Amino acid sequence: MPDTPNLDDDLFHPTDQQRLFNPTHSGHAPRILLLYGSLRDRSYSRLMTEEAARVLTGLGAETRTFDPSGLPLPDDADADHPKVQELRDLVTWSEGMVWCSPERHGAMTGIMKTQIDWIPLSLGGLRPTQGKTLAVMQVSGGSQSFNTVNQLRILGRWMRLLTIPNQSSTPKAFLEFDEAGRMNPSPFYDRMVDVMEELMKFTVLTRDNKSYLLDRYSERKESAAELSKRVNQKSI
Repeated sequence: MPDTPNLDDDLFHPTDQQRLFNPTHSGHAPRILLLYGSLRDRSYSRLMTEEAARVLTGLGAETRTFDPSGLPLPDDADADHPKVQELRDLVTWSEGMVWCSPERHGAMTGIMKTQIDWIPLSLGGLRPTQGKTLAVMQVSGGSQSFNTVNQLRILGRWMRLLTIPNQSSTPKAFLEFDEAGRMNPSPFYDRMVDVMEELMKFTVLTRDNKSYLLDRYSERKESAAELSKRVNQKSI
């Protein structure tokens, strides 16, 4: 071993390439949850999310989209509120997510943040977001901006999500959709397709290896200490 006296050699494991590159592969379609951040009748974040869901379906994913209408503010209702339970069940079901918010006052909307705030870091014995993939997108009424996708990335990291490198930001969104609510052909549409392709690849690449990718030295060390304390405790 190198000069690392602070390490517990029994719990410090070299990377197991066999386990990393040869997991048991799931046979079901990748499960992707999509969240959007506006309740307007003509919500461009919802329309963008619908387009993304169509692309994901074409790529072989199973998609579900959460409707935030009726979701209470965080701490203004109990966690057993039906809309909260619906959201949490969908997050648990998913293997990857898409977050798409309008930019309002230079930031994501309160509706978007409310949905994220209702997603706990732990739920019973589960960590519902840890190790899952995430793609971030934004729509703007004015000029090009990346404020919202940057904020969403920070939240994704905090929720321990694997946020993919690519992202989508569509300025002047009112020009990008036709009367039927379908997105017009454009470089912005192509970028959204790029992001969904990348999300699918990262999801398929990582979903079956999540337990090993999240296996951490510090947690192995903590678990070993707890086990030792339990086994060696004196009988009363």
